[in-house]
Amino acid sequence: MSNTFGRLLRLTSWGESHGPAIGGVLDGCPAGIALAEADMQKDLDRRRPGQSAITTQRKEPDAVQILSGVFRGKTTGAPVAFLIENRDKNSSHYDAIKDIWRPGHSDYTLDAKYGLRDWRGGGRSSARETAVRVAAGAVAKKILKNVAITGYTAQVGDIAMKRFSATQIEKNPVRCPDAAAAEKMRRLIEKVRKAGDSVGGMVEVTAQNVPPGLGVPVYAKLNADLAGAMMGINAVKGVEIGSGFACASMRGSRHNDQMRALRGKLVFKTNHAGGILGGISNGNDIVVRIAVKPTPSILKPQEAVDKKMKNVGLRVIGRHDPCLCPRVVPVAEAMMALVLADHLLLHRGSRI
Repeated sequence: MSNTFGRLLRLTSWGESHGPAIGGVLDGCPAGIALAEADMQKDLDRRRPGQSAITTQRKEPDAVQILSGVFRGKTTGAPVAFLIENRDKNSSHYDAIKDIWRPGHSDYTLDAKYGLRDWRGGGRSSARETAVRVAAGAVAKKILKNVAITGYTAQVGDIAMKRFSATQIEKNPVRCPDAAAAEKMRRLIEKVRKAGDSVGGMVEVTAQNVPPGLGVPVYAKLNADLAGAMMGINAVKGVEIGSGFACASMRGSRHNDQMRALRGKLVFKTNHAGGILGGISNGNDIVVRIAVKPTPSILKPQEAVDKKMKNVGLRVIGRHDPCLCPRVVPVAEAMMALVLADHLLLHRGSRI
């Protein structure tokens, strides 16, 4: 089982959804970076469960403890190890279905691969693990310094944002930059929750002030690493960079981002490339969109199969998000930060 992400900046995560704790070790972090638990906690509070009526009501404070790699408020160059306790787990919700393969979950595939699995809340495959990525992403953001990473919910179901106001993102529980669309999204999520169902959506994350030159043209393309990082987030089923799939219906004359020299600086008239050309950042905003599937754990009756290969009926109980998008936002930001920070460190060795 692979549990490590990155090349020079390497995150290894550990722990299960209903175990005593989860945590991570971030290796390759440069020395001298000001870092405190509060830096991690800010983003963890945005991802944690129980933060609004439209998220799971599992009450986890997600209080992070830094165990190593920081001395007198600065990183030492040693591995930054941290721990987050699981304080509100209730494994009894899963007792009745521990031998049933739930639709939309990895229950069957985990059994097929390993021959056994931790059935409590999904175990290692649970989205609970993404808290570790968010904590590590906060460190990556400190490495990136002036790079501004912003994530938000762009769509829930068939309701899409129509305008953008960065100040609105954290003012509504959906994390949508369009206040009017956010309220419609909230009502839709409440509606599907009351019906015992769930709904998917689209999350967008951008990175501004990324220097040109990050990435390589062959096997460590920046866009390839970003796509892999985003697809590695639980429930993500599709990734677009820049114009994404819309480029299939475009002409080259429109899709090409034409260039101009302005006061000694290269500028692009458009950004269909999403800030990446030939696998290398071009200085434009990096724009990534991810499609998030509906939460598979729903109250509606479903058809399933158990370990004895018998057809059974299933109704999942427990505490689950009716829409994952609001809590995916800080996770997507973290993965963007980890990839960019890793490539920034790689870039430093590209020239003498």
